[in-house]
Amino acid sequence: MSDLRKIIIDDTEIEVDGAMTLIQACEQAGIEVPRFCYHERLSIAGNCRMCLVEVVGGPPKPAASCAMQVRDLRPGPEGQPPVVKTNSPMVKKAREGVMEFLLINHPLDCPICDQGGECDLQDQAMAYGVDFSRFREAKRAVDDLDLGPLVETHMTRCISCTRCVRFTTEVAGIHQMGQTGRGEDSEITAYLGETLDSNMQGNIIDLCPVGALVSKPYAFTARPWELTKTETIDVMDALGSNIRVDCKGREVMRILPRNHDGVNEEWISDKSRFVWDGLRRQRLDKPYIRENGKLRPASWGEALGAAAAAMKGKKVAGLVGDLVPVEAAFALKELVEGLDGNVECRTDGAKLPAGNRSGYAGTAAIEDIDDAKFIMLIGTNPRVEAPVLNSRLRKAWSKGATVGVIGEAVDLTFDYTHVGTDRAALSGVLGKEHGAVLEAPSLVVVGQGALREADGEAVLAAAMQLADETKSKLLILHSAAARVGAMDADCTTEGGLAAAMDGAEVVYNLGADEVELADGAFVVYQGSHGDRGAHRADVILPGAAYTEEQGLFVNTEGRPQLALRAGFAPGEAKENWAIIRALSGEMGATLPYDSLAQLRQALVDSAPHLAQIDDVPENEWQPLATGKLGDADFRNAISDFYLTNPVARASQLMAELSANAKARGEKPMAAE
Repeated sequence: MSDLRKIIIDDTEIEVDGAMTLIQACEQAGIEVPRFCYHERLSIAGNCRMCLVEVVGGPPKPAASCAMQVRDLRPGPEGQPPVVKTNSPMVKKAREGVMEFLLINHPLDCPICDQGGECDLQDQAMAYGVDFSRFREAKRAVDDLDLGPLVETHMTRCISCTRCVRFTTEVAGIHQMGQTGRGEDSEITAYLGETLDSNMQGNIIDLCPVGALVSKPYAFTARPWELTKTETIDVMDALGSNIRVDCKGREVMRILPRNHDGVNEEWISDKSRFVWDGLRRQRLDKPYIRENGKLRPASWGEALGAAAAAMKGKKVAGLVGDLVPVEAAFALKELVEGLDGNVECRTDGAKLPAGNRSGYAGTAAIEDIDDAKFIMLIGTNPRVEAPVLNSRLRKAWSKGATVGVIGEAVDLTFDYTHVGTDRAALSGVLGKEHGAVLEAPSLVVVGQGALREADGEAVLAAAMQLADETKSKLLILHSAAARVGAMDADCTTEGGLAAAMDGAEVVYNLGADEVELADGAFVVYQGSHGDRGAHRADVILPGAAYTEEQGLFVNTEGRPQLALRAGFAPGEAKENWAIIRALSGEMGATLPYDSLAQLRQALVDSAPHLAQIDDVPENEWQPLATGKLGDADFRNAISDFYLTNPVARASQLMAELSANAKARGEKPMAAE
């Protein structure tokens, strides 16, 4: 029950929840209070003292507004609401004093510091500090830490706000950072000099309010005011994290998270953040045709002509890859089905039911994790498949949720009950009295590893039965960003991949690099990187990557989101939908749209919910008929987090991180 209290802040009376801290109440009143250590998604440390305010009638000294609740304030002598001042002479003097102390040992690195222009310390020294210093002593220096290839440290700049320590401990779930020493000797350090073992560590770069933690790959390459900033959507996993892509000219220089409470809060995984060097390497920038076993560069007219000639009168199979926007998948479906061919997007063999949205997108929103009291994970390792979602599961666990796992026993950064590894464990939890579960909101999460085997449909049916029995919501955790959108566009063939490929003479491979294609068929490959698909191709049509075209992506909960273009594709590469439209003209079966807007209109006519950008549609619950479960163990979908798609495989940094993770996983040998 909310406990509303009246409070007067700077002569404005507002009513707020008594459990709020003063800094939150000030924010609600639209009054800015400076802070370094306080962060709304981390626990309260109360150690920078920058957020001091004056409580009238309280103690004759300023109070830290981040650590004092509204309900702790005393009313006036005649019951008037308590009064808080954020701009009185006492507060001004206190803030200037705090800022002066913070700058005692802070080096004047601003001209060469990567945080320059985006630095909280710079901004707040300008707004709340003084223009002189009374300290003449030499500044104290601190050794830098080696946290690995992602985060560069300049620890002399550190102001001990402990945000990085709280983030790694509370959100990322690792315990390698902490503060040692006291007073003048206190410093943030890593346990025994270890590098960070987390695929969420890049977020401490955003959290650091000074230039102590900066991005190692981005260091000294650009200044914030030189960059063009584009708000778009990430495709490295199926979560659909909201990101901002910063470009300098045509080059992507860095990728940062955007706040979206319903999807990624304000975190992104390290792969999403650092994969940008893969956008520059191994790019397909011109069409190619294979002649006498070798690929040679060709013109667009020649390549489209060769593809059209190969496809005419033949049995065509279209494959939709993992990073394809819905528009391109829909255009391919229209083209291939117009030739009486088959299209398939479930290229990993997942037994997702076509046309049953509750079976392939589930009924839960990602936000439902926050309130869940019981969570059952089936055949999934969210720490690798969707690290940001895993940190949300950890948050639910830290608030008291019970988590059960059926599948491989892996380190999820939090405690769980391991029910079992095989199908028998799943059968064992069905048909039981789930008394305690029924009284609390609960969630069943099914991973792609559980659905890829021959009995995938039976596993999904059993998971839906479990959701029914426990009155839970169902979340299907996908591993491919394009999958739900392609399922919405109905890029499916009855019988799955094998049926689609059966007897195909020509394969139109739209960025599906994870599929092994047998010899014999003629392959037209359309994609952005010279990956496995391009090696097997007879004609290569260079397409745009996810930062180089507009497109819809539907995330794992079924939320359509719009990705915007941040830069242009290299060389002669074109937008994906435009290539398919041009090819249809070459074949004399022209698709009926000349612009992306017309294509989107046709798409929305076939799947109306795709027009509701950023809404999670409610899916009608359609449980599957139960089938016979096998007896195999569940295997997780992803073995190497860093190398799951062509962009990541082209990245040198991802290769280094993958090698480091592998080396960490090998047991150390004792020296003889």
